[in-house]
Amino acid sequence: MQKENVDYYINPDGNLVFTKEYHLKRGYCCKNRCMHCPWNYGREKQTTKTKDK
Repeated sequence: MQKENVDYYINPDGNLVFTKEYHLKRGYCCKNRCMHCPWNYGREKQTTKTKDK
């Protein structure tokens, strides 16, 4: 059974949003580019930018 504010929350637009904890409990990536995907599916990798001197 899912628990509000642990496994999901309702955003200001009224949408149900699953949390990272929910995804980890589920145990796999659904490949739907979820906002809190612990596997970062579909997210651009963050790179560190350095300034040229």
